[in-house]
Amino acid sequence: MDAKQLQDQLFGFLKANPTQAYPAQSLTDGLRLDDSQAFTKVVQALATLERDHQVRVTDAGDFQYDGEHQGIIGTFRSNDKGFGFVKYDDNAEDIFVNPDNTLLALNLDEVRVKLLTKGDPATGKGPEGKVEEITARHLESVVGIFELGSDYAGYIGKIKMTDKKLMTFEFLVKDGGLKPSDGEVVLASIDSYPTAAMPKHMTGVVTETIGYKDEPGVDILQIVYQHDVPHVFPQAVLDQAEAIPDTVQASEWAGREDVTDQTLVTIDAIESKDLDDAVVVSRLANGNFHLGVHIADVSHYAVEGTPLDLEAYKRGTSVYLTDRVIPMLPRNISNGIASLNPGVERLAMSAEMEFTPQGNLVNHRLHTSVMKSHARMTYKAVNAILAGDDETRTEYKALVPMFEDMAELHKALAKKREERGAIEFDAPEAKIIVDEKGHPTDIELRERGLSERIIESFMLAANETVAMHFDQLEVPFLYRIHETPDLDRVVKFFEFVKALGAPVQADPNNVKPEDLQAIHNWFVGRPEEQMVSTMMLRTMKQAKYSDQPVGHFGIGAEYYTHFTSPIRRYPDLTVHRLIKWYEKAGLAEDAQAQYRKALPEIAADTSVRERRAVDTERATDAMKKAEFMEDKVGEEFDAVVNGVMKFGMFVSLPNTVEGLIHTSNLTDDYYIYDEPHLALIGRRFHHIYQIGQTVKVRLIRVDKEQSALDFVLVNPDAAPITDIKVAEPSRGGFGGGGKNRNDRRSGDKNNRSSKGGKTHNSGKPFGAPSDNRKPESKHQDTNRKGRNK
Repeated sequence: MDAKQLQDQLFGFLKANPTQAYPAQSLTDGLRLDDSQAFTKVVQALATLERDHQVRVTDAGDFQYDGEHQGIIGTFRSNDKGFGFVKYDDNAEDIFVNPDNTLLALNLDEVRVKLLTKGDPATGKGPEGKVEEITARHLESVVGIFELGSDYAGYIGKIKMTDKKLMTFEFLVKDGGLKPSDGEVVLASIDSYPTAAMPKHMTGVVTETIGYKDEPGVDILQIVYQHDVPHVFPQAVLDQAEAIPDTVQASEWAGREDVTDQTLVTIDAIESKDLDDAVVVSRLANGNFHLGVHIADVSHYAVEGTPLDLEAYKRGTSVYLTDRVIPMLPRNISNGIASLNPGVERLAMSAEMEFTPQGNLVNHRLHTSVMKSHARMTYKAVNAILAGDDETRTEYKALVPMFEDMAELHKALAKKREERGAIEFDAPEAKIIVDEKGHPTDIELRERGLSERIIESFMLAANETVAMHFDQLEVPFLYRIHETPDLDRVVKFFEFVKALGAPVQADPNNVKPEDLQAIHNWFVGRPEEQMVSTMMLRTMKQAKYSDQPVGHFGIGAEYYTHFTSPIRRYPDLTVHRLIKWYEKAGLAEDAQAQYRKALPEIAADTSVRERRAVDTERATDAMKKAEFMEDKVGEEFDAVVNGVMKFGMFVSLPNTVEGLIHTSNLTDDYYIYDEPHLALIGRRFHHIYQIGQTVKVRLIRVDKEQSALDFVLVNPDAAPITDIKVAEPSRGGFGGGGKNRNDRRSGDKNNRSSKGGKTHNSGKPFGAPSDNRKPESKHQDTNRKGRNK
């Protein structure tokens, strides 16, 4: 390696880790140079990089990327008021960019930003920067309603965009593409972005028409296009899927264990179609439990590198919307040959485990198999059996003893998770009922019974066992991780709950799951329970995929992966491939090298696609909930405060519908935002509003396009009075912290706590581990299974 190559390698590493500083010796060791003069050469290369202002030397003598001179590459997150933030590292504070320094970057553009100030932790002021270059555009097309005619010569019309981040821009449609009719929802490619001459305009041509805005299903399709979710299978993918036989072939038995005689059953929701897991429990002669978790062997059909596999990777996950599913795989696979339908042979990946009556794992095996489901059970039926329903117990008489053993094993496994500090939040989840035209007619709360918890326990056990197996082998693997919360968030959370009287003994520098579990348990049954749960969720990081086995904080697991849902999650499909690969190729270095370089990219890409799916699902649910409430303007509801900001407070109804009470509608007093207590406090009468507080509200406005609802308080005099002393605001007016009704449209609703976790318009915290955030979710780590599969 010559001097220039060495400089490039060192600079590339430090640039990729801009917040970290490294001693020269550590950098030398990391390069593993077979050279007795390696340290000297590294020091010389670093000295050259320092002279060129590419790296800097810290006060401790370590070397770090020189972001002040070189600029930092990150993702720009815009605010409708013109300013934005650049996120470049999960462990570093975002860089503020004022409106004059954005270079007209759009939301989620990749930018190179120069630091203007580093920020001052003592004053709480964060770093500020200036966008020097837009290195990559995130937005390549827009979706909206075409309006015929334009005030500008040379354009055939314009597009009304409903994306909150684009509503302040005007999109002009040029001739040369499709010529839609007035009122059609269209997709348009972007030819030109905002410029200094036209800072609020973009131009392009229409490339696709989606339908008229009032046609059934078009509203959801518009969200699908906005989030760029692939939803049409290429013909090559359909052809490959169609060529797959719909029964297991005799040749496919080779090398597989026959488990067709085991009493395997599937337990899913009534409406489920893609049955990807079957379970069996039995008592062994030594008194232990045998647990078999048998998962559809999707990797046998989605062969790596084929069109079917490439499309599944592009999608990353199935997307479960209000009235439809966008599957990761074509339906003849997901609902057919890969679905563990009763009475038919299916190929499977099997995890067989032995647990003591106390829930300790003492033995396990992982292998390929051929299985047959003995019954297609539903959560409802198993719940009835375990509740003692005579009719249902008679119908499934032969299986009743096994379900009772399942309940007993679940109890032991759940107790073990509780002992290690697993945190469980039972937040309500709603199912939106729609008619044949897609109009919502009702919102039902999902119930999570014992059978749902049993399957959750068994899926967790299988995921942990598979992760443990390969972590202990020390081979490259794909994990589902949930990292320890950041120190500053933990400190603020501890201060918050101490102020509420909680006895916090934990060390924030070494926080453990059981520390947060103890706080959660202390508040169970108290009025502050919901408020504390919300703040705890926002304290935590977001779960993601990684090739590094750092464990899962939220469920208190040392080992964790996703193994149990390959029909709907690409990471599970990858895990199945890895299991087969190591079984076939062994554990030598050449076998380990096969996937080592690919796994970090697979982890990063599938994590992003998971977020895309979650965002799409939430946006659809929020829109349909708003539509459901359109004919209820003027009605009164009981509600709970679930978010407090300077501009108002968000409230949720018992049916999970959410909306805003803007400070301009708090007319009984001048309300000041008290950040330490996350409260709005009246200056005159000292009424206080905090997260978790019950209120009576009246619905005054619904905007389906923006999924927005506005409420007012019915009886503000009923609010509790506080003796908390608050500082006077630097600006604002009567009725709250400001008069701008567009504050909540500005993106602040997506960041209810500027220092904490983000919150989407459905009110679920982005900073939470996905397994605890949303029961029944298709994207969560507890593997609860729910709605239309």
